[in-house]
Amino acid sequence: MSNEQAKPVNQRDIESGVRTDFRNAMSYGSYLDLERILSAQHPVSVPEHHDEMLFIIQHQTSELWLKLMLHELLEARRLIEADDLSKALKCLARVKHIQKTLTEQWSVLATLTPREYAQFRGFLGSSSGFQSFQYRAVEFILGNKHEGMLKVHEADPQAHATLTQLLHEPTLYDAFLAALSRQGYKIPAEILERDVTKPWEYQESLLPVFKEIYESEDTAWNLYQACEDLVDVEDNFQAWRFRHMRVVQRTIGFKTGTGGSSGVSFLKRALDLTFFPELFAVRTEIGAS
Repeated sequence: MSNEQAKPVNQRDIESGVRTDFRNAMSYGSYLDLERILSAQHPVSVPEHHDEMLFIIQHQTSELWLKLMLHELLEARRLIEADDLSKALKCLARVKHIQKTLTEQWSVLATLTPREYAQFRGFLGSSSGFQSFQYRAVEFILGNKHEGMLKVHEADPQAHATLTQLLHEPTLYDAFLAALSRQGYKIPAEILERDVTKPWEYQESLLPVFKEIYESEDTAWNLYQACEDLVDVEDNFQAWRFRHMRVVQRTIGFKTGTGGSSGVSFLKRALDLTFFPELFAVRTEIGAS
């Protein structure tokens, strides 16, 4: 018997049942429309700079995740309005995973050095992530509404229509508070009847409601979990904002943004924005006599 070990075969046979002819059948590529997706990267630098492809794909993939996040938030709101909170929480669980993926993506863009970015940044013109209507749509449904932002999207009728609709619809938080009211919690009428086109403002009158939810052993578990899921969503959003700000700072320092903003200082101010302030404020009250 030979002492030689059999050499591994670095190849896997195609099983007989695997389909290989897609002339008259749907394939992976056709289902996902990959021909269109993979041909949608159009660097504008002249001569074309190698690292611009990273910049484009980073932002395109972020937009796809934002599309899914908005899809899930809209469904979560619909389910809450239908008093199907358990299914809504499944949507929020997915949103939280999307948020973590979006935050981690910044580590890829952070490999772009200041010199590399400077070599094609001038070709971007006035385009900026500030103009992302999907990011704005996510902020709108979470409560950070700003009617003035609609002007940015007047050149894109579909984006403008989407944001206008969201501006005039209840936020996810509005839907949750209305659901709490239907469950017997004392949500003040002025909150339930508020002008939903305005950004959410802190309402101290909600603290007793959330204190009861957190402290009572009779609280339905899905209500307790919903409160914590909303806190998670805000925490994740703030982590994304912070990571964005830090990547911008390490890449361009304190230069003005391509879209005309002040850059890093503008992004820092976004860290002061909040969606569900009462859910954070109530922590001071929990357990207090």
